Amino acid sequence: MKIISIKSLIASFCIGAVLPSYAQEESYNDTLALSLDQCITIALSENPTIKVADMEIERMDYSKKETLGQLLPSISFGAQYSRTIAKQVMYLNMGALGGGSASGSTEGATGTEGSESEAASRKASSDGGIKMGLDNSWSMGFSASMPLIAPQLWKSLNLSDSQILQSVETARKSRLDLINQVKSAYYALLLAKDSYKVILDNYENAKVTHEIYSKQFELGAASEYDVLRTSVAVKNVEPELLQAEIAIKQAKLQMSILMGMDVAIPFEPTTTLSDYEKTMYDDVLSINRSIDQNSDLKMLDLQTRSLKDVLEVQKMAWYPTLALSANYNWTSMSDGNPFKNFRWSPYSTVGLSLSIPIFQGGQRYTKIKQAEIQVNEMKFQRENLERAINMQVDLAIDNINQNVKQISSCAESVKQAEKAHDIMEKSFKIGAASYLNLRDSELALTRSKLAYYQAIFNYLIANNDLELLLGSANIDQYTSED
Repeated sequence: MKIISIKSLIASFCIGAVLPSYAQEESYNDTLALSLDQCITIALSENPTIKVADMEIERMDYSKKETLGQLLPSISFGAQYSRTIAKQVMYLNMGALGGGSASGSTEGATGTEGSESEAASRKASSDGGIKMGLDNSWSMGFSASMPLIAPQLWKSLNLSDSQILQSVETARKSRLDLINQVKSAYYALLLAKDSYKVILDNYENAKVTHEIYSKQFELGAASEYDVLRTSVAVKNVEPELLQAEIAIKQAKLQMSILMGMDVAIPFEPTTTLSDYEKTMYDDVLSINRSIDQNSDLKMLDLQTRSLKDVLEVQKMAWYPTLALSANYNWTSMSDGNPFKNFRWSPYSTVGLSLSIPIFQGGQRYTKIKQAEIQVNEMKFQRENLERAINMQVDLAIDNINQNVKQISSCAESVKQAEKAHDIMEKSFKIGAASYLNLRDSELALTRSKLAYYQAIFNYLIANNDLELLLGSANIDQYTSED
């Protein structure tokens, strides 16, 4: 399974935009229309945090293979050369051996023995010592070893599995956090755009009213005070409009950073905040408050498992170990030039090494007790964490229900404000209402719409935070085969 890359998405969009118009060159002038799911898919593919988490899983997998490699035979080749600077001198007590003198022994020996004796006599020092050994010594060969009985090493494989599972859960948590951040940024972008539309409508209405009074003033049908008052109303809306534009730019910049996308690529969301009101009640009724997928809780369980594995490893320190070793070497010794007169003599050995631990000052016992205490500590930490998460879930669900009620109230308020504004607008056109009455109705409509969109945004953020708390985001839906 591979996550759809941002390059594939941009390429597909450019092809769809280029073919109908028969354009010959690609350009960033085309605006990408991205849904929330597409934004999350791009972020999971391109965000550096996710790549680092996946690399950490791969690293832990290699760590386990390293531990597994300790159970396999270890083979090495080595070579050694040494040059004798001063030979060792050996002294013999000839009187203690009995028999004749050294010369008598020499005369009774064969010709070969006599020559060797003469060579030894030449090497004898003035005090009767004999120099032993040769100038050059070569040694090279292969050595192999393999553990046959290694309880601690066997149990350490389980510890490596626990560490890999922790890395996997850490990567899942990173994805859940990224999904939460992308959704929050996407909702903030929707709020900024909807707020901008509301403020823009208010600004356009103020401009239209100011133009009407300006024309009436030119015809002598309105006072200068009316023109100034409507002009001030227009100027008062302009800072709010500018602030809304800045909010949109900031939200898009944050989205681009989270998606790992070039900020020069323009994009627009495909939905509005009001679209989420249609599925709001169904989503509330289908909330599952199970905390089994909570990332912190799962990580604590994996840490507890890891501590239990450590406890088992410590217990295995009481068991004996047995290792097999083998060697096959060649040796050569000579005088004079080290690269001549080689006389290689092979030799080999095979052996077993048994180690039975008896007493180490109580270190193994105290390590086991420490590991047991840590395991018991994790039980109490899990109980405390579970209570805290359940409390947070209850508060989040209450917050969601409160936001749903507020959305319903704000939606009804918007309908009433629109109706009141229509009435006041018609009355103003026929001269039955003043400008102040019209302006008051416009401001009331603007405030009700902004409150409505803010309520939907608060509901989406609360629902998003609950999803992160429960760990219930379906990560697989944002992946597909390449």
